[in-house]
Amino acid sequence: MCGIFGYLNYLVERDRKFILECMLQGLSRLEYRGYDSAGLVIDGDKEGETFSFKEVGKVIKLRQLIEEANPDPEATFVSHAAISHTRWATHGKPSRLNCHPHRSDVNFEFTVVHNGIITNYKELKSVLEAKGLKFETETDTECIAKLAKFIYDTNNGIDFTTLAKAVIKELEGAFGLLIKSTHFPHEVIAARRGSPLVIGVKTSKKLKVDFVDVEYSELEGAALSPEKASQNLAAKKSNTLLAPPDKSLLHRSQSRAFLSDNGLPEPAEFFLSSDPSAIIEHTKKVLYLEDDDIAHIHEGQLNIHRMKKDEGTTSAVRSIQTLEMELQEIMKGKFEHFMQKEIFEQPESVVNTMRGRLDLENKTVTLGGLSRFISTIRRCRRIIFIACGTSYHSCMAVRGIFEELTEIPIAVELASDFLDRQAPVFRDDTCVFVSQSGETADSLMALRFCLERGALCVGIVNVVGSSISLLTHCGVHINAGPEIGVASTKAYTSQYIALVMFALSLSEDRASKAKRREEIMEGLGRISGQIKTLLDQDSAIKEMCKRFFQGQKSLLLLGRGHQFATALEGALKIKEISYLHCEAVMSGELKHGVLALVDENLPIIMILTRDDIFAKSLNAYQQVIARGGRPIVICAQGDEAFAHEQCERIEVPQTVDVLQGILNVLPLQLIAYWLAVLEGLNVDFPRNLAKSVTVE
Repeated sequence: MCGIFGYLNYLVERDRKFILECMLQGLSRLEYRGYDSAGLVIDGDKEGETFSFKEVGKVIKLRQLIEEANPDPEATFVSHAAISHTRWATHGKPSRLNCHPHRSDVNFEFTVVHNGIITNYKELKSVLEAKGLKFETETDTECIAKLAKFIYDTNNGIDFTTLAKAVIKELEGAFGLLIKSTHFPHEVIAARRGSPLVIGVKTSKKLKVDFVDVEYSELEGAALSPEKASQNLAAKKSNTLLAPPDKSLLHRSQSRAFLSDNGLPEPAEFFLSSDPSAIIEHTKKVLYLEDDDIAHIHEGQLNIHRMKKDEGTTSAVRSIQTLEMELQEIMKGKFEHFMQKEIFEQPESVVNTMRGRLDLENKTVTLGGLSRFISTIRRCRRIIFIACGTSYHSCMAVRGIFEELTEIPIAVELASDFLDRQAPVFRDDTCVFVSQSGETADSLMALRFCLERGALCVGIVNVVGSSISLLTHCGVHINAGPEIGVASTKAYTSQYIALVMFALSLSEDRASKAKRREEIMEGLGRISGQIKTLLDQDSAIKEMCKRFFQGQKSLLLLGRGHQFATALEGALKIKEISYLHCEAVMSGELKHGVLALVDENLPIIMILTRDDIFAKSLNAYQQVIARGGRPIVICAQGDEAFAHEQCERIEVPQTVDVLQGILNVLPLQLIAYWLAVLEGLNVDFPRNLAKSVTVE
């Protein structure tokens, strides 16, 4: 939810046309995250002047607003800073007033864009209003800009970094934010706590080093007054939040990555975003901020500050990495929608998940991110999988294979429910957190809950540098590539395979499981080709949707055993993309009430591929037929059980039972896609939903 994009140039001449196009293009790359309004702030034509543009709706409407205002496109800047945002409303309805960036006053002394939620904004707002500051929006973000102005006005000569530390010390909740100020022209502060921020770096010459040193106060809050600033405010005892900064207490790195041989800054451009997909077209050199990092970009340099040195928990440097993704990976290419593209990328994405990990010749699985902890996990009392939505379904899908191969008790939890119950977690538990974005708010809070209780925490994520990947002890990147469509498709199948490989790794010391492990690995080796074959049915599935589902109000999806998770995932896809009510039911529960719904009019899809409980699943099919139901059956190619049946079939390749769900989910993804297309719906950006759910 929400997206941040910022741009700074130093000693690199850029005109306003370039800057505006860069900002709007950056916001467009973030549209998939879900938003209801967009805005940006750039420098004006005179020193200290700021132009702000905010609009409700899509980025294209913001572009139209800017074109109508027609700021001089030829105005040229050797040094410039701009920040922008796509907003998903949490505090205050979507409106130009509530849209980011938010300002401290009519002169735009401080402007802020912010992802996340400030949980103590009401208290801050109350105190600041008592100090005479006037608020103009309903948002939590505005208090950040107002607080920055108040601290600046009451502390003569305060520098931008010390000011930022004082502001952030007062904030509670989760945030990724950028701060721009007319008092510090051409500079930006970036900070994160629980919400991702990445900084792209573009220079004409090779960087001196591929890292940035972390600068820190030797004493926590050394530049702050002894009492908490918020307490001082509330008590109204002082107009000063800060003592004069003691610069001798700061460890300085001089941002040596960006200095020339003679010690002077080099020309540079910086791109800041909540997602690297918005940066890739400009540069592949990126730096991921960690929680509680405060980055100060100024005069071609990037300095990273922290309140204090956290011994043993954070590195003393932040590495400048090279992005592996290519621009074409986030473009639609020949496809009509990102979701369609991502469905058809699955033959490649599943291979990428296994590449370098699955050795078919020697029948081994190597997960480097888990290697140091595998023996510890084998000795744990239980494994708890914690996730939300599609990621939860991938955990459900592999629960059986973990129980079979590891013989360790397995629990699968929805993160929100896990937190609501304050479920017991112990030091000898292993907690596995699965998330495509690695930023899912409920999962992150559950992760912190488990870390506090001493459990070993494992992350299974798609996004390198995400919060879950940084906070967990170890983990696996699923390497599915950028996923733009809100409805997760290729991430589901890659999560599924990554988790199966996790189970295979845990069981490699069990001789009794050797034959079963080899069978599964051989199945993984065939899976990509089988997916390709299955996707050839795309046109037939489109026609089936026209004949059986168009105009329907409800749909029933039945599965059993390993395929119940497939039914849950298929039902979720159909609901979120086509807005058709779809319920997934375990076939064994059909006779316990759900059978009352069955008649000749209710569309039903039954997953009936062969496994150990196929006979039981076939009983459910007979019960539906006996009551006039006309189910569409997902079955194995050439299955004789349905050779003489007068039912509509979707035939899928047969594979190992525990991998069958990977193939069975594809027709359901295609059904969801074509139902949405046939209804003329926005496939990639369904209503009320966002890609990365960063709020509770």
